[in-house]
Amino acid sequence: MSRPDRLFMIALALAAASPALADSLLPPTEYANKQLADPRQEAAARELMHEVRCLVCQGQSIADSDADMAGDMRNNIRRRIAAGESPQQIRAWLIQRYGNWVTYDPPVEPLTWPLWFAPIVLLGAGLFLMRGQFKRRKKKA
Repeated sequence: MSRPDRLFMIALALAAASPALADSLLPPTEYANKQLADPRQEAAARELMHEVRCLVCQGQSIADSDADMAGDMRNNIRRRIAAGESPQQIRAWLIQRYGNWVTYDPPVEPLTWPLWFAPIVLLGAGLFLMRGQFKRRKKKA
């Protein structure tokens, strides 16, 4: 196969793998975009939805995402809250199913220690460096 033919085949393969083709043709689930009738339950569901990360978008919560997966997760949360489960139980279920990454507030455990303590260490290092700069300035003055 010649070089232009290979490039054409690669371009064709990339076009076929377009994310636009990954959207589902199924209708959205019942509670993906529909609120619960009970305002207290809906408020609890919304609060939890803002704490759960979209598995597709990664930078958005499921409350803000338009991805089909986020709609399915919103539906699951609303159905479980309507069935009487607490947000803590649902959150634990989501973490068990998808891992700690699904929540914006990961638990403190050995694997997540760098996430929790790195800002403190960096702040301390910055203060130490600033102290050295201030001492140098005093000596020059």
